[in-house]
Amino acid sequence: MAKAQDLNAVMKDIMGAFPVDTKAVEDAFKNQAALNEKLSGVALEAAEKSAEISGTWAKTTLSKLTEVTKAKAEPADYAKAITDFASANAEAAAENMAAFAEIAKKVQSDTVELLMAAGKDLQEDTAKAVKKATSDVTAAAKKAAAAK
Repeated sequence: MAKAQDLNAVMKDIMGAFPVDTKAVEDAFKNQAALNEKLSGVALEAAEKSAEISGTWAKTTLSKLTEVTKAKAEPADYAKAITDFASANAEAAAENMAAFAEIAKKVQSDTVELLMAAGKDLQEDTAKAVKKATSDVTAAAKKAAAAK
């Protein structure tokens, strides 16, 4: 009867023939974590500014609405109060939407800048890792050839 080959020993030999650089994996993890931290910072800053604009807009709207709800002497005064409120509200909406657009533009700019820097770093790291892996595999192949 044929003897079964030990699969664990075979896998160990195969994995030993291809060295793995765990430092490269650790560095990649650290770089990814640092990038995520920076991107989160951009997002949180934008959220904070957006919340500030929204809060100010709500307070302004409510204060202007107070004027609309006050009792008036003449019916025409109600129409004028509503018209003034609508006009002021439209103006505030345009200003606040422009402020939101500025926040979005800054987020986009900061994100592109971070991703471009990360891409450049990744490209450099990948080139170094490939060069090291090539030399390691070549050395392992020479060692295996010499052992035969």
